[in-house]
Amino acid sequence: MDTNEKIARLRELMARENFQSYIVTSSDPHISEYVAGHWKVRHWISGFTGSNGTLVVTQSECGLWTDGRYFLQAEEQLAGSDIKLFKMGNPGTPSFEDWLERVLDSGDYVGYDGGVFSVSAFKTLKSRFRLKKIEINHSCDLISEIWEDRPAVPCEPVFVHDRIFAGLSAAGKLGKVRGEMAKAGADCYVIGSLDDIAWLCNIRGNDIKFVPVATCYAFISMDEATIFIDSRKLSDTVKAELSQNGIKTAGYEEIEQKLSSLGKEKILFDPKKINCRLYDAINPDCEKEETAEITSRLKAVKNDVETANLRDCHISDGIAMAGFLHWIEQTIGKEKITELDVADKLREFRGCQEHNMGESFSTIAGYGDHGAIIHYSATRDSRYVLENKGLMVVDSGGQYLNGTTDITRTVVFDDVSEEEKHDYTMVLKALIALSSAKFIYGSTGAALDGIARKPLWDAGLDYAHGTGHGVGFFLSVHEGPQGISQAYGKVRLEQGMAVTIEPGLYRAGKHGVRTENIVMAVEDELTEFGQFMRFETMTLCPISLKGIDIDLLTEQEKAWLNDYHARVYEKLSPRLCDSEELWLRQNTRRI
Repeated sequence: MDTNEKIARLRELMARENFQSYIVTSSDPHISEYVAGHWKVRHWISGFTGSNGTLVVTQSECGLWTDGRYFLQAEEQLAGSDIKLFKMGNPGTPSFEDWLERVLDSGDYVGYDGGVFSVSAFKTLKSRFRLKKIEINHSCDLISEIWEDRPAVPCEPVFVHDRIFAGLSAAGKLGKVRGEMAKAGADCYVIGSLDDIAWLCNIRGNDIKFVPVATCYAFISMDEATIFIDSRKLSDTVKAELSQNGIKTAGYEEIEQKLSSLGKEKILFDPKKINCRLYDAINPDCEKEETAEITSRLKAVKNDVETANLRDCHISDGIAMAGFLHWIEQTIGKEKITELDVADKLREFRGCQEHNMGESFSTIAGYGDHGAIIHYSATRDSRYVLENKGLMVVDSGGQYLNGTTDITRTVVFDDVSEEEKHDYTMVLKALIALSSAKFIYGSTGAALDGIARKPLWDAGLDYAHGTGHGVGFFLSVHEGPQGISQAYGKVRLEQGMAVTIEPGLYRAGKHGVRTENIVMAVEDELTEFGQFMRFETMTLCPISLKGIDIDLLTEQEKAWLNDYHARVYEKLSPRLCDSEELWLRQNTRRI
């Protein structure tokens, strides 16, 4: 079936259930950003592969909502279908809730699968639709009835993440969680987010590509901790490790029975990370209290062992990146290289590094105008062959036992235009502006976002994505609650929080530029006015000098770049072969 045929089948089932609209999300039962194939429902029915998007279908119209990272990609992938693209964040673009409120009548029904829909999203809909008396039914999974070749629920083995990397035992982490529960006066706490459970229990898995997690739930009381997971995933070694840390195991489906069997306990949960079906299973006699995920706040602040491991991890990743950049410079024009070859080569270089466990996301290698597609994904049909001219955005990352990396470098070939050099340099100025910033403790990502954008704004330029996101520790490459954008107005940056700084500039049909480093918030000086903070740059990789218009840089910006490159050379050069060391010396020279 093509997209329009799938939507037609869905509409038949909607008519049977008397639904005037049906919502299809990008999520799984754990409200994950990246999901296993079994839950790629919106991808399957719409053809749009981006990680963020919501499809809404009525009997006469259908629309897909996504953010600025995916506008060009969505336009291409939705072409030929009846789905209208709604560009979130653009002036005049309604939210899908606004749109439904406008097109539906009083008494109409909106349906969706509550097993993959968060409690907070449900409450938003309920609040919005109350006045117009639009009804909601979240008990129907209609897609399962028409997706005949749906992939199975993943059942990959779980393994222990050693304390030499994690720095703290699972028992120690449980103690911290229970301390926070006590402050809230809670009796128990249910966790649905997979990366939080993996961090808490010091386990990792392979259920989701690029994210080393296992599909499970966790329930914690003051004297009990249980993870609900398919027992086929657990070896005797893993079971023993969990048991030694006071963690029991039960079947994945038993979580609902556990919640329904509670008495009058006060239970904590994050409404953004618990699905409606799980919420409905909680005994009505319980006192339900919503909270931001306790474990998310704890794991966001890296301990001393994790921080030391991360520094080593970024040296390893820098070695891989230096090898790759040296290879492409030596090979371009001599051999045929496509965008897909770039991804393969990066995987090869990272695979040679100690503790490497694969990629942290699918490599974005966008040459020429493909670089203007923020989350471009090359295919055999779309791939470009590289030439020794112009720019190529390469956004990639690795998973290591001692950390997670995310780095973007714009490869500058020998023949570049003045416009390309200008754009490249403006993005570099934005990176330096925030990387070198000093800020008062208590600052949020929203407060810092404009520091990166100011050099671009001064020139009438901007980019349609956030400036940065939190990064996990051998976990999700996108980690909350911290980040740097206008959306992060409530979470202050704490010492030990890792975030990216990744400004960009994109000219549709021409080229794109993005430069990204991972930084860590650390304490700076303490004065009578308070504690000041700064960023320590963790990423170690040259920033191409060929694309820089020196006249656009201030003396302070040149000094920052020279200092950064001196540290890159110091850390990486001892582990490179002679030809790579010579290349690195040339590409980290002072300007």
